[in-house]
Amino acid sequence: MAQHRGGHAARRHRAGGTLSATRDLIRDVGAILARAARAEILPRFRTLDANQIRQKSSAFDIVTEADEAAEEAIAADLRAAFPGAVIVGEEGTHRDPALLQAIGDAELTFIVDPIDGTRNFASGLPLFGVMAAATARGEVVAGVIHDPICRDWAYAVRDGGAWIEREDGTRTDLRVAPPVPVAEMEGIVGTSFLPQPLRDTVNGNLARLATSTWLRCSAHEYRLVAAGHCHLLFYNRLMPWDHAAGWLLHREAGGYSAHFDGTPYRPTDLSGGLICAPDRATWQAAREALLGALLGA
Repeated sequence: MAQHRGGHAARRHRAGGTLSATRDLIRDVGAILARAARAEILPRFRTLDANQIRQKSSAFDIVTEADEAAEEAIAADLRAAFPGAVIVGEEGTHRDPALLQAIGDAELTFIVDPIDGTRNFASGLPLFGVMAAATARGEVVAGVIHDPICRDWAYAVRDGGAWIEREDGTRTDLRVAPPVPVAEMEGIVGTSFLPQPLRDTVNGNLARLATSTWLRCSAHEYRLVAAGHCHLLFYNRLMPWDHAAGWLLHREAGGYSAHFDGTPYRPTDLSGGLICAPDRATWQAAREALLGALLGA
């Protein structure tokens, strides 16, 4: 079994340095995520009591004891390995929204989602992930999505590619699907957070795609599109822990993405929607098919 270097070896690494150093950095982060998954997440999977699950903003936005314990463990290990780094975790930011302001300025920030797909996790569905992105002054430089069930990692390094890495150290490069016409596109489309009348417009246009679905887990949605198993991702709500790592994974797998208005994504952007597609022409075609009537395409 390949051993990820963990802990203090990561002190040498700086975000935005050489590709080799950044690969080492994000693999160390991947080891931290896996340790938290083994210690805090998997022992609680399918064992949670009702009093260990709470609503945050709505019935669709929940937190579990596992989310909180995993984030605490991940943050502690990141602080030990990367002194001075800023940690922006989903649960910590829920308590202190001002943490989001650090992403644009800090030399090294880790954006952490301790359990992406919490509703799946709390429902006993084995479709969830642990995500982290490293940013340097607001630029995503590396990302990792760990699957605790299959025990593997999807990694991306800015301008250094994207790949799946398994416990035995074997790697498989990721590549998005070839472009296809809209009518042949398989899409993962989340419309729950769209305002009206945009929500009705997009829902009414979904039949233009070959298929559409939603997994309630951006970790696995990004992994699917980066591996070429679907063509299109469509999101409206853009919390950075849900998208920073996956956006880079898709980019480094050769994909093209942008906000609904065509501007580039940044982890400091919390609105504006996001469409991910195999290339720019496909992105434009998908945008026109799903949004054109209201956005003037």
